[in-house]
Amino acid sequence: MKNRLEKLNKYLVGWLGYYQLTDAPSILKDMDSWIRRRLRMIRWKEWKKVKTKGKMLRRFGVPRPKAWEWANSRKAYWRIAGSPILHKTLDDQYWASQGLKSLWKRYQTHRWT
Repeated sequence: MKNRLEKLNKYLVGWLGYYQLTDAPSILKDMDSWIRRRLRMIRWKEWKKVKTKGKMLRRFGVPRPKAWEWANSRKAYWRIAGSPILHKTLDDQYWASQGLKSLWKRYQTHRWT
């Protein structure tokens, strides 16, 4: 995942350079949210087994019944990535701690300086 985030951050810097010339903050917010959802999907897919999904959700502080309920879900990866439970556990702060750079935050600092 670390390698993915490094490569992704390189692209994000390029996109920011392109979109910085225009006044398009809503596009950057949408891209940020889509990227985080995609990363949540990848992380969920990496956990593969029901047991692993349950353990990891418990590790992130989800109550045991909810963790096992979502771990046993048969919903598709993309749908789970948009679920409230995964959205709260793998939130913006989590991805920032993993090294993901936010387009919107960088846009705000570069645009208004």
